[in-house]
Amino acid sequence: MTTAFEPIDLPGHRLANRIAMAPMTRSRAAQGGLPTALMAEYYTQRASAGLIVTEGIQPSAVGQGYPDTPGLHTAEQIAAWRTVTDAVHAAGGLIFAQLMHTGRIGHPDLLPDGLVNVAPSAVTARGQVYTHEGPKDFVEPRALTDGEVHATVAEYAAAARAAVAAGFDGVELHGANGYLIHQFLAPGSNRRTDEWGGSPAARIRFAVAAVKAVAEAVGAERTALRLSPGNPFNDIDEPEPEPAYTALVDAVEPLGLAYLHVMEVPGTRELTTALRKRFSGVFVLNPATEGPTGPAALALVEDGTADLVSYGQLFLANPDLPARLRAGGPFNTANPATFYGGGAEGYTDYPAL
Repeated sequence: MTTAFEPIDLPGHRLANRIAMAPMTRSRAAQGGLPTALMAEYYTQRASAGLIVTEGIQPSAVGQGYPDTPGLHTAEQIAAWRTVTDAVHAAGGLIFAQLMHTGRIGHPDLLPDGLVNVAPSAVTARGQVYTHEGPKDFVEPRALTDGEVHATVAEYAAAARAAVAAGFDGVELHGANGYLIHQFLAPGSNRRTDEWGGSPAARIRFAVAAVKAVAEAVGAERTALRLSPGNPFNDIDEPEPEPAYTALVDAVEPLGLAYLHVMEVPGTRELTTALRKRFSGVFVLNPATEGPTGPAALALVEDGTADLVSYGQLFLANPDLPARLRAGGPFNTANPATFYGGGAEGYTDYPAL
């Protein structure tokens, strides 16, 4: 029986274990979307993960959806990320950059002057986003033109090249949680009638194009994709996700990606299993659980449901999580009041065993 504490190979990399740190927005970047020394400390503390996936990083200025999130589209950002990746590698870790274009999720107040949020269609998401002036309603996004869709695909590829230049071991495209790729996948947010919308085969076209562009730019072995089929987060309406997601996985399967990362929502284990069977590469699962993912999820590696299990809150609060899981605890409890923004408190001050 395979356990989560055994090594596993990604294309070109040997992971020390099958416990991944899930991507988590922490909103602690400096002005200009620059990662900081504190961020380097945070990720280095967690280098015992088999795989670290960073917080969402905007691939372009218009891709930013939250305050104080980092970017990968300027020379200054690339140089600042290099201090993070060098520190993680020196501690023996492996780190992928998650590329997250938030699309309609965000607010013009968070963007440089003159930019507005963009999306597949001009459909406003219900809800609010936090800004430096407080919570504000989402605004109606501007629908991308066909030319802008192609340009946005190119921005993902450029950000992937920047990630490699910054020392990352690879990139994960964020196709989950109601952000831009997910907005193209879901019929509620994608009401286009051109080649990018309509049938499931058309709605997956943007995701496939982005994955292929990144794989061509940096190599398929450095390219991964995260999905959350049926996830209603950020006002996504996706009542019948199976046709689109099975077609999407079938389309990227031949590329030889580093891994497929599924964030599961309750009631979708059958679809998770179907995607697992269709994808021959490494399958990472953030399983649907009551509350934060806990030690019981390790059994998903043992029974073959997943190759790796990714942990969010538990890794946030326990920098040495693999050692704690092996020992059966004890576990620090995460403090939600310090999840977003601030300094070291609730970020780098959680104690190790």
